[in-house]
Amino acid sequence: MGSMDAVFKALADPTRRRMLDSLNERSGQSLTELCAGLDMARQSVSKHLAMLEAANLVTTVRRGRSKLHYLNAAPINEIERRWINQYDRARAQALGDLKHVLEGTAVENREFVYTTYINTTPELVWKGLTDPAFTKRYWDIELVTDWKVGSAITWEHHGVTIADPDQIVLEADPFRRLAYTWHTFTPELAAAVGMDEELPAKLSAEPRSRVAFDIEPAGDVSKLTVVHEFLADSMIGSMVSEGWPRVIAGLKTLLETGSVLP
Repeated sequence: MGSMDAVFKALADPTRRRMLDSLNERSGQSLTELCAGLDMARQSVSKHLAMLEAANLVTTVRRGRSKLHYLNAAPINEIERRWINQYDRARAQALGDLKHVLEGTAVENREFVYTTYINTTPELVWKGLTDPAFTKRYWDIELVTDWKVGSAITWEHHGVTIADPDQIVLEADPFRRLAYTWHTFTPELAAAVGMDEELPAKLSAEPRSRVAFDIEPAGDVSKLTVVHEFLADSMIGSMVSEGWPRVIAGLKTLLETGSVLP
């Protein structure tokens, strides 16, 4: 698990910053693609990647036989949220800029990938993702379903009920993996959250996106990776890339402290 010291140590090296730049330009690269793009030896890239992964600045997702590498904003969010007052304004601005870059990458890359570590059990992480009593507290959303593959999910959001037969559970392996399709953007939801009247129609014209959660035990804590898939340059991509870090920070805080973020 990356710590504040590990993050700053990883960022201190210009070669590792070049690697982050490369992943910013095109996230989701294999080791071979990274080596070719950086014109570096495989052994060198692997060594630097190991430090970036240890700091949680880079996270990986398996795609068949390939291991793809993504930028990860979670450690920057943690530093900003927990320790930002310890640093001067210039460093705070640098962290803010990097956070913006990391979170904005997914908009051009069809996927938003985010990994964090939560000081609790996989069972409680699963409950935090699926139990309406939990999701209501940190997300203001209740997901009503039996969490069986193929079952519909009704979203209760800001006092609006969103029901659609295409809102379904895709995968449900308790305490390990959960996936479902995203909700429909209805005019009622748009009115409730102050959304532009034309936006729901534009969002509904896009193919429905999907989100998956992988939960892994990591010593005494749990590793949670969120992968939200959408079409490149989609409007929903921009929205979820900004929204998920806040949602997952809320989940983490609730599970670790019993309280919700302000």
